[in-house]
Amino acid sequence: MRFPLRGAVVAAAIAVLGGTQAVAQATVEPTPTPTTAQPDGAQRADRHAVDVQLLSITDFHGYIRPHTDAANGTIKDAQGNSIVVGGAPYISTHLENLRQGKRNTVTFTTGDSFSGWPPEVARLADEPTIEFLNKIGVEFSAVGNHELDISLEFLRDHMGKGRCFGARGVDSCFPDSDGRRFRGATFDFSAANVTRKGSTRPVLKPYVIKYFEGVPVGFINLTTTTTVEGSTSFQPSLDNLPLVETADKYVAELKRRGVEAIVANVHEGGTAGDVYDRCNANPTGPVIDFARQASAEIDAIVTGHWHAPFNCSIPDPEGNPRPVVEAAFHGKLINELNLKIDRRTREVIREATVSTNHPVTRDVTPDPAMAKLVDHWVAAEKLISARQVGTITGDLTRTRDADGESTLGNLIADVERADSADADLAMVAVAPVKGSNSLRGDLRFAKGADPANSDGAVLFGEAWNAWGYANPVVTVSVKGSQIEQALEQQWQTQPNGTVRFAPLAVSGNVRFSYDAGKSVGDRIAPENVLIDGKPLDPGATYRLAALAYTLLGADGYTAFAGYTDAVRGSRDYEAFRAYLAKGPHSPPALDRAVALTAP
Repeated sequence: MRFPLRGAVVAAAIAVLGGTQAVAQATVEPTPTPTTAQPDGAQRADRHAVDVQLLSITDFHGYIRPHTDAANGTIKDAQGNSIVVGGAPYISTHLENLRQGKRNTVTFTTGDSFSGWPPEVARLADEPTIEFLNKIGVEFSAVGNHELDISLEFLRDHMGKGRCFGARGVDSCFPDSDGRRFRGATFDFSAANVTRKGSTRPVLKPYVIKYFEGVPVGFINLTTTTTVEGSTSFQPSLDNLPLVETADKYVAELKRRGVEAIVANVHEGGTAGDVYDRCNANPTGPVIDFARQASAEIDAIVTGHWHAPFNCSIPDPEGNPRPVVEAAFHGKLINELNLKIDRRTREVIREATVSTNHPVTRDVTPDPAMAKLVDHWVAAEKLISARQVGTITGDLTRTRDADGESTLGNLIADVERADSADADLAMVAVAPVKGSNSLRGDLRFAKGADPANSDGAVLFGEAWNAWGYANPVVTVSVKGSQIEQALEQQWQTQPNGTVRFAPLAVSGNVRFSYDAGKSVGDRIAPENVLIDGKPLDPGATYRLAALAYTLLGADGYTAFAGYTDAVRGSRDYEAFRAYLAKGPHSPPALDRAVALTAP
């Protein structure tokens, strides 16, 4: 799509086009605008322009392996037909094809490149994703919320610098597809609005400057302001600065450095329909608001986070159109922005900008080096998942008794308390009111199908599949009254008048009784809740360990709102493996919750 219209004609043009632009890889040529007094953009560009190609992907999440399911391996065209897309070997080929004949080109990502969900990356410290991004020539990356799913230090030191942790080849620093040890990213991670708590100084580079034939282009990198309180990226030691004010601050700094061509690379979401290279009439979302408010000196906005496909033109605060684009997720699309920059003024010739979202189709020859990379890491995952991490003496299952207890739920509550340095108790949502259940599979004593398995052995992959969704264990201060309220919220009246039972597992040092004969909201008495043998004091402060997801209310338990003094512990996966390693573990007794009357 081109961005030809200026000033007073923009609003009318957007209304006429409905905010939509090119379909697939075609360009919608503008109707000439006789009211403009400027020289034709193309002629001006031919005389003085430097052509610059920007190629980007967003929310890749480590999807190196070509997936075949509809959610992860297809995208819809303008007619609603599904196109099979994605996979590292095809991304690489498409990038090389797009670069052909381009003298000035830069490739980057818009965040959430890793903290991947496919096992071949997730279980290998996300190192496969970094190898792939290095090999396709990524030159910088915005920090998405998921880049902080473990810690700033993990991002900066492990992913960025290749520093090992744990045992090499077991916990980190695995041999890559060329047999080399992990050395980290060959590109920079950048975030202008992530700071230490209480500071305004970014913890990473706020922007990147690239030079093309001597002409600088500045890329201000920003991340969603929900990052530091997200359930997986929960980082209580960090802060997020506001997007617009931060972008404008660094626009001014770049201009002082002589940079006039500026791109905002923003990991924040929007939605504008479901056709990958179009924009509906009413795009919405935080990044759309950002686009309408951020400095008019920004010439293009590349986005991510909401996993949406769109290619929009949104007027800047001065009424001039500029591209606002998002390239879906999991490597389904590559966005291409072609800029023409006036060599003398260093300004982007805005009316000559062309933006296209290209589907990563599989009708091209897959890059054999990338196919080798995928095969290598898939095989490596099988080896790491077959490693024994603990021993159990009996089945640990999600099967609940009448009081809501299960052997796996009780054990996980003990895992959470053990992961904390000072928790008085721990709680686990074993049948949450809403959202996802962190208890995802049973652990059986009998050996499984893997040849490496034996009776009582718990393998890495089995533990991974039993509990967790990459959430940290967090310890917070709450009042005893909040613990009482949380226990009351195990019973919730539904719109149809029925009562839903959504039990919470508690750590082994807690016992509580409830009276199912009483009304909802009045079934727990503080004197019937014992912590280390002492009755719950509603006015006292307790240190509670739970998953961030639960503490933030995403499970549907609102009692913990207003918690204080949050301290992040290990992610659920790592906490579980550390606990299992201290075994063998027997199935816990189901004696932590007792009904005073029949349920």
